[in-house]
Amino acid sequence: MSGHAGRSRRPLAPAASVRCVRVAAVPAGPRRRAVTRLLALAATAFLVTGCDGKWVRGGFPAPITTEGDQLLGVWQGALITAGCVGVFVIGLILASALFFRRRDPDDLPRQVRYNLPIEVLYTVVPVVIIAVLFYFTAIRENDQDKFLSNPDMTVGVVGFQWSWQFIYPNDDIAITGRPGQLPTLVLPVGKTVRFDEASPDVVHAFWVIPFLFKRDVVPGHPNSFAVRLDHTGTFQGKCTEFCGLDHDRMLFTVKVMNQTDYDSWLSGAKQKASAGDDPMYSTYDANTLYKRDFVGETQRSHQ
Repeated sequence: MSGHAGRSRRPLAPAASVRCVRVAAVPAGPRRRAVTRLLALAATAFLVTGCDGKWVRGGFPAPITTEGDQLLGVWQGALITAGCVGVFVIGLILASALFFRRRDPDDLPRQVRYNLPIEVLYTVVPVVIIAVLFYFTAIRENDQDKFLSNPDMTVGVVGFQWSWQFIYPNDDIAITGRPGQLPTLVLPVGKTVRFDEASPDVVHAFWVIPFLFKRDVVPGHPNSFAVRLDHTGTFQGKCTEFCGLDHDRMLFTVKVMNQTDYDSWLSGAKQKASAGDDPMYSTYDANTLYKRDFVGETQRSHQ
């Protein structure tokens, strides 16, 4: 009998029971939490900024004039056209990459020299798109450049280093700002206002932000433009043509109010101009609106 045969076999140990253990979720690390918060913040910012329609306007401020609404329409049309062209081009690139990719390293794709219909298409379509955009742009530009001979109201705008003067020729008052003392241009809502511009020194640019339009103020070359005011409120204006050392101080405020409030303000402004106790308000002779000596003396007396 061999030695192995004499040994007794040990009984097998019973199999251990297998149990599923639920493990608690591991908390996200600092980097993952930061990414999550950043995405939530970006989504919130997107939704908040979209509440006032800024994204619909393509980043433009809300216009307060009839002409601004028309200009906004041109801008939105150009954005939509550019978006459609961009989507089409990207679609062609992706389609070419997906459906016409090289599947076999030894396979040589079919060589095509030209395709006359496609070449005509990608020549004619861009010309048509540009022609349509040019047409609507030219129409709106002509509307803005048209001189309005009989507006509801006329305001003289004199840009000088380093502030602005607003003249109400029909009411014989002028409001003149100084650096650090911003002038306020007050206008009635629902009226068509023509702005007549002049400068005694250098080129400036008169820009009221929600007008969506600006026009240069050029010495020796009076400019003008007209808008119809549709909304009340307080708005910011500035010079957008670099005009020297203190260009950044050429700011002003625009207040558009209803006719009753405007009449009340106008009455008070006339009293201040007559009393002469407020250097920002002064009387004005309507016959000297664009004479060089008038705007020159105005500029020098308020520096």
